[in-house]
Amino acid sequence: MTPIAVVTGGTRGIGAAISRGLKGQGYEVAAVYHGNDSAAAQFRQETGIPVFKWDVSDDRACRDGIAEIERRLGPVAILVNNAGITRDGLFHKMSWERWREVLATNLDSMFTMTRAVIEGMRERCFGRIINISSINGQKGQPGQTNYSAAKAGVIGFTKALAQENADKGITVNAVCPGYVDTAMVAAVKEEVRAKIIAGIPVGRLGAAEEIAHAVSYLASPKAAFCTGSVLTINGGQYIANG
Repeated sequence: MTPIAVVTGGTRGIGAAISRGLKGQGYEVAAVYHGNDSAAAQFRQETGIPVFKWDVSDDRACRDGIAEIERRLGPVAILVNNAGITRDGLFHKMSWERWREVLATNLDSMFTMTRAVIEGMRERCFGRIINISSINGQKGQPGQTNYSAAKAGVIGFTKALAQENADKGITVNAVCPGYVDTAMVAAVKEEVRAKIIAGIPVGRLGAAEEIAHAVSYLASPKAAFCTGSVLTINGGQYIANG
């Protein structure tokens, strides 16, 4: 039976590259999205990957959505928690709504999505959970206290969950991308973009496909001894300890 992989935020940017990469490795992929219907429709048409729409911060929506995927495709073997948003601003001017919106989508979704699949993975004694954190969850970033806090929380979540489930054949790992050449970075002012690139030792932005390759490895049987790891992919911009 072909393993089923679910990718949140899976129709655009890094998520779309991950969805394509996993399909290329022979997995049956379900791409979850929330906001952009036209982008999701185009992605589905181009890739043939089925798309499912719900809010990953909504516990009931996640449980119902995973149930629908499992009815249509089969039990979920691989979960990639990639969905994320930014609502940047200096902390002393940040509203509670902006704080909560980012924490809900970027961190609460670790619970809502993973909780919906973990019992089935434990029963089947197999699973791959890959959480997309960020360089800014490792080093922090001015104007992103909400985002940095959420992405740092993803790392702690990953390490704890890995230890809980290692004896059940389930691996849990995190990937921390640096600045990647996506539409979000392309929208940044040219002078800001140049400053970002100047701070990256390899001298360029990352490619979404480079993140996708790492996810494909972590999803594979070859990564069975890799769990609780934090894989940093940022061109040398920030070198983490362990």
